[in-house]
Amino acid sequence: MSDVLKQIISDKKTEIAALKATPESKSFAAKAADMPPPRGFTQALRKSSAQGYGLIAEFKRASPSRGIINADADPANIAQSYEAGGATCLSVLTDQKYFHGHIDDMIAAKSATLMPVLRKDFMIDPIQIIEARACGADCILLILSALSDSHAAELEACAIEYGLDVLIETHDGEEIERALKLKSPMIGINNRNLRTMETDLSTGAELMTMIPDDRIAIAESGLRSNDDLSQMARAGARCFLMGEFLMEQDDIATTVSGLLSYPLPPNWKDTL
Repeated sequence: MSDVLKQIISDKKTEIAALKATPESKSFAAKAADMPPPRGFTQALRKSSAQGYGLIAEFKRASPSRGIINADADPANIAQSYEAGGATCLSVLTDQKYFHGHIDDMIAAKSATLMPVLRKDFMIDPIQIIEARACGADCILLILSALSDSHAAELEACAIEYGLDVLIETHDGEEIERALKLKSPMIGINNRNLRTMETDLSTGAELMTMIPDDRIAIAESGLRSNDDLSQMARAGARCFLMGEFLMEQDDIATTVSGLLSYPLPPNWKDTL
């Protein structure tokens, strides 16, 4: 685990302890049970990527690697722009200290669209998963760099119990092998080196071959153009998670539409 991730997890433990001490946390399970059925994050990606691309468009105000990206962004407006451009799913950063996010951002974004939404945070305790479902999440993220195999399996089981899909995030071949031992079909390959915080698309391109056809390979980080998506598609990805580049744009809907307009055909090898 990188020093940056260690510090984030340490701070997250303190945050979770404070959350558990609040009266609101006692009602999370009951609220989660009363929520409408999840919108089906995995199903939506399978459908959209069958012919075109599946795009998870991310709402993110800031990050440790970039600093402030769009401090005054409105989650509902951004989410509507993503949907208008043709994005398949939403991802919303809810970590406050490092990403300037909040669980309320996810609530606002989901209420403004019909897309399934991922709660993007550093999930290390079941209480976060139950809170996510109580607030309307359809999917949660598990970062294997921050979790042991047993811890990841425990959190995945909790998510499944509450009807949530799970995106397993990996950064290298060892983590992909660990991800394949879990039940969730969605495996993200993050092109960002957590030690240097730099991105390199060749990382994902090399690792995509490790993901079998029955799983959903999702390329994450460093994607900024149609050419980048094509590079990842040639390596085996049909789904992508994009945030920073989209949050920088003046016309988000047009940018998203342009990225999705010319997908590499699923059978592109047959046309060579």
